[in-house]
Amino acid sequence: MASINVKATRSELLLLKRKIKLAKTGHNLLKKKRDGLILEFFNVLKLAKDIRKDLVAAYAVALQKVNIARAIDGDLAIRSISMALKSLPIVEVAMKNIMGVKVPKISFPEFKKSVFERGYGILSATSKIDEAAMAYEIVVEKVVAAAEIELTLKKLLKEIEKTKRKVNALELLTIPSLEKTAAYIRFRLEEMERENFSRLKRMKTLQA
Repeated sequence: MASINVKATRSELLLLKRKIKLAKTGHNLLKKKRDGLILEFFNVLKLAKDIRKDLVAAYAVALQKVNIARAIDGDLAIRSISMALKSLPIVEVAMKNIMGVKVPKISFPEFKKSVFERGYGILSATSKIDEAAMAYEIVVEKVVAAAEIELTLKKLLKEIEKTKRKVNALELLTIPSLEKTAAYIRFRLEEMERENFSRLKRMKTLQA
């Protein structure tokens, strides 16, 4: 057995046994965390796919409606009315906890507004412009929801990779190294016991 730079004592062996037990406990906990995070990731991923699908559909509707408004009212009228927006909606970003991972929680007011809240007069825009404005308000709402989900996925994925590295380090490096050292100490202790036994036997033979 190759030499290992460690004291071959029973106290050192007991200390190593505690370290191995602790490392194995940590390894099991990290594996459970990794598996839980992966499960949560796929749950959020399913939700993300649904939100993306809704966003694409909402954008297609909004694009169609704005093209109709452009054809009827013209680009100049639409640009002029778009400048009438008085205030932008306030988006607040807080944090929530998913299995120890802090992910964003985005809250926002109702993006959909009435005709009177959009800043332009009733007579200033046609019903087609109103329909286009409403469609894009829905798009913005879905974009914000998608942003929250996308950021959550990125943070979960980052934590999964970090946890996997820790699991692999314990499984492939730390635990095997500790067990190898413990095996070496056991070997050396057994070897020393045999040497002591042989020495005592020789001493008894000489004294006989």
